[in-house]
Amino acid sequence: MSIHSEVKRVTTHTLQKMKAAGEKISMITAYDYSFAGIFDEAGIDIILVGDSAANVMVGHETTLPITLDQMIFMAGSVVRGARRAFVVCDLPFGSYQGNSKEALNSSIRIMKESGAHAVKLEGGVEIADSIKRIVDAGIPVMGHLGLTPQSIYKFGTYTVRAKEEAEAEQLIKNANLVQEAGAFALVLEKIPAALGKQVAEEVSIPVIGIGAGMHVDGQVLVMHDLLGITKDFSPRFLRRYADLRTDVLNATQQYIRDVRSRDFPNAKEQY
Repeated sequence: MSIHSEVKRVTTHTLQKMKAAGEKISMITAYDYSFAGIFDEAGIDIILVGDSAANVMVGHETTLPITLDQMIFMAGSVVRGARRAFVVCDLPFGSYQGNSKEALNSSIRIMKESGAHAVKLEGGVEIADSIKRIVDAGIPVMGHLGLTPQSIYKFGTYTVRAKEEAEAEQLIKNANLVQEAGAFALVLEKIPAALGKQVAEEVSIPVIGIGAGMHVDGQVLVMHDLLGITKDFSPRFLRRYADLRTDVLNATQQYIRDVRSRDFPNAKEQY
């Protein structure tokens, strides 16, 4: 392969240029090598190894139980499958809230052991010191504001955040703090579209939305939701692009029928 045909990796610089040019950024979650390879081939810009793995991969009710070791294992699998996409790994609950030193140590482990290109952590003013410390160590950080799933027991509900003026003002303040601390991008989850637009216009870093309207710089969805693997989760912001659950169900049932009827394997499918 000649040097000119090498795949060019998406970087924080690429994403910043995309925002400046008004090009929308596409981001999807993945947790394994195979799906990461498919999304990468499709041309996705960012793959997030999300702590949503706690829900869709492990079956927990919240994102809280997933561990740093588990996140590192999955992030490494994704990195090996992605040649072009920029891979971001979530810092799971309990791996950074204690203090900025703990946050940095967790981030270093993710970068060294998984090969991910950046980390993501939830919160504003309360974690600004941690963001700065991680960035100062040379590790890119993506912020996350709005509905922050790791704080679900504090919120008590998954409803839209920042509808009230005071919370909206605090979110804007936090977005600026996250940017000032050195984050290269920001995820906004489940907030009013007008507020998403305001934040995207106010900060110079790319803003990726999930239920934050059309005027942010990019969008992210959980792969299991986008591909129609999950069936009980249907928030307003979700568009299903496939019905893999039905496809997999049908394929498996056909396989069972073929085995039971002795149709599989046939004469051509044996040695």
